[in-house]
Amino acid sequence: MLPPGKIPPEKLREIVFNRLGAPGERVIAKSDLGVDATAIDFGSSVLVASTDPITGAEEKIGFYAVHINANDVATFGAKPKWFLVSILLPENSDDALLVKIMDELHESASKLGVAIVGGHTEVTPGLDRPIVAGTMLGEVPKEKLVTSNGAKPGDAIILTKWAGLEGTAIIASERGKELEKAFGKEFVEKAQSLIEMISVVEDALTANEIGVNAMHDPTEGGVANGLHEMADAAKLGFRVYAERIPIRKETLKICEFYDLNPLALISSGALMIAAPKEKADSIISALKRKGINASVIGEFLEDKESRVMVDNGKEKPLERPESDELWKVV
Repeated sequence: MLPPGKIPPEKLREIVFNRLGAPGERVIAKSDLGVDATAIDFGSSVLVASTDPITGAEEKIGFYAVHINANDVATFGAKPKWFLVSILLPENSDDALLVKIMDELHESASKLGVAIVGGHTEVTPGLDRPIVAGTMLGEVPKEKLVTSNGAKPGDAIILTKWAGLEGTAIIASERGKELEKAFGKEFVEKAQSLIEMISVVEDALTANEIGVNAMHDPTEGGVANGLHEMADAAKLGFRVYAERIPIRKETLKICEFYDLNPLALISSGALMIAAPKEKADSIISALKRKGINASVIGEFLEDKESRVMVDNGKEKPLERPESDELWKVV
């Protein structure tokens, strides 16, 4: 039985990655663990494409669909430009639901300068909530392309914003009444507002101007899974330090309330960057000038079997989450 969320890595290797059709002669970045987009050679420029569905949220689903897909494209150093979207609605849906989703898609895409260029819309039997699946296309000069598997041993691991950012906002929206009783309305509204920080497009394009080796958007499974995915892609290990990983107080309180691990909570809005150590300070300074907080949380290691977190001076293995903590509460 497969668990909710992303298919486990061993199943991807066994079932998915050996059934990918014809070889792509111009494909620069092929499907692999930790690789969230593809890059296709168009001469002096590279087309970057990524696809993702939104299945864990009903509120602001169109907003999520645009930003989650734009984030994956931006981690390759590309500016998101074109979006295709499939909207699947439950039976008995009315016009108002479709209007709401389309308004969210239109507003979010407009803010990023993205054109919605196609897709599909239908009412689908068997659904209990809408699902929106998108494909984002972007473009980058070949010399500025970054791939997910480019991390090098000794690279600094930089994290922007905070771990568990998206999960905090989703839980605060989906379980708002319950959380208001525990923490008050102001707390819940602040937690919900964190969703406005979900885009990493500016984070990624800013860091790429300084020079990075790899970038990754830690979505399902949070920062913990994101570290493993990035290490998988580069065939490396890592060492991170618990006290350096930034987590907002709203996230900590919500995770304590529901007994969740904030490091395994979906973290769109945070960006994971692998960069030469000598460039780390410049990247962090450039991000801070844009109002984006960032921290060095560890480094990549040559030994791919060594994947550890240092907590209170003690080193222990950082386990890969089996599924995202979000599924426990929504």
